[in-house]
Amino acid sequence: MSTPAVNKLRVLFVDDEAPIREVMKNELPRMGHDATICEDGRAALEVLEKHTFDAAIIDLRMPGLSGWDVVEHIKRVAPETEIIISTGHGNMDDAIRALRSGAYDFLPKPVKLVTISNVLQRVAEKRSMVNQKIALEVQLTAVQGARDLVGSTAAMQRVKKLIERIAPTESSVLILGETGTGKELVARRVHDLSNRANMPFVAVNCGALPENLVESELFGHRKGAFTGADAPRKGLIEVANGGTLFLDELGELDKSMQVKLLRFLESGEVRRVGENEAFMVDVRIVCATNRDLQEMVEEGKFREDLFFRVNTFEIHLPALRERKEDIPELATALIARHLKRRTISEDFLTPEVIELLKNHHWSGNVRELANALEHAVIMAAGKALTVDDLPASIVGRNRKSAKSSTGSFTRIDGAKTLREIEMDVIHQCLEKHQGDKPKVAQELGISLKTLYNKLNQNTNSAAAS
Repeated sequence: MSTPAVNKLRVLFVDDEAPIREVMKNELPRMGHDATICEDGRAALEVLEKHTFDAAIIDLRMPGLSGWDVVEHIKRVAPETEIIISTGHGNMDDAIRALRSGAYDFLPKPVKLVTISNVLQRVAEKRSMVNQKIALEVQLTAVQGARDLVGSTAAMQRVKKLIERIAPTESSVLILGETGTGKELVARRVHDLSNRANMPFVAVNCGALPENLVESELFGHRKGAFTGADAPRKGLIEVANGGTLFLDELGELDKSMQVKLLRFLESGEVRRVGENEAFMVDVRIVCATNRDLQEMVEEGKFREDLFFRVNTFEIHLPALRERKEDIPELATALIARHLKRRTISEDFLTPEVIELLKNHHWSGNVRELANALEHAVIMAAGKALTVDDLPASIVGRNRKSAKSSTGSFTRIDGAKTLREIEMDVIHQCLEKHQGDKPKVAQELGISLKTLYNKLNQNTNSAAAS
């Protein structure tokens, strides 16, 4: 049985004794690891200029450059490499020096193969724990919505059943839905119900990665690979090894990165920027987008082969306006999370507030609802929420639509004026570009001055309502 990629290490073995090198050339791969064998210190330094290793087993006493020289070089160029020192001339002073230099272990010769195998297994376990720590740090820096899939409508029940069906498999998943519907939450649920639940979940927002650093962020780089690469770095794909890699906003990747991502999905191999040698990584891929990838394929903006690769199984998330009956339950969960409580009292949301929330269009979906409720909780200062605690933009629009008796015409309940539709489009665009008004004006085909006028008119209208 082959060793899972999550336990497979890239091992550098350095020893001047030919018989030992020959044995390890065969035995390290038999243990399930990728082995690079060097006969002396100078050969090891040449290899280290091109490749990165998870572990290095180094003999101390060698002609020319000693094992200590190799150790010092590794500490400078690849500090994440675990150093295992092995020597037939070892003494207590060498052991103490090895530990002080940061070596992972010190093995006096002759060393049994089972001992080497056990040491490398511990290195693999440590590497897995480091990856999980990095993945946790990535999660903690991300903006997260509600932690559970909340909703009892038929639309949400379908989503939950699909997740339960697909999660235990290894199939790739494509989550489709508008911005703010909770696509990352669905991806996390797929991970939590999978056989990889105890391994890292790494979320990557493809649209937020700097264009010149996308490859480095995903695949990693070696020290000196480009200007600013002052230290080697693991890519997020490698960090997710053994777990789930969630690629959000997949449609934002440019064509060159689509090719590299496809190559990884087909081979399972990762090649860090600046390195020649690839290594295997075992991850499950879950992707998400609010764009129509099929349409992008037809327009030549997205690779068809990549689309088929990530689209093994689709989950469509409904917009919040399509499941308004879930709003009371969802609002309660969001408020409880914001207040860091398990539950809140039933009278915390008044019937008037609930009715207003259910009548709003929610172009920003659950994310917009969460922001509106956070605003309301701050304004309420610990009391039950009232309509006046909600943002003026929401209260103004919904009160205006309710004034059928004082207007010049009677509107059908739920219908929108042209002005409201226009503002919905503007707010969606503002969210898409993270408030960058020049970009919004450019996409809408209007001047920046016109955009400001429309926003000011909307603010004045809301205040006057």
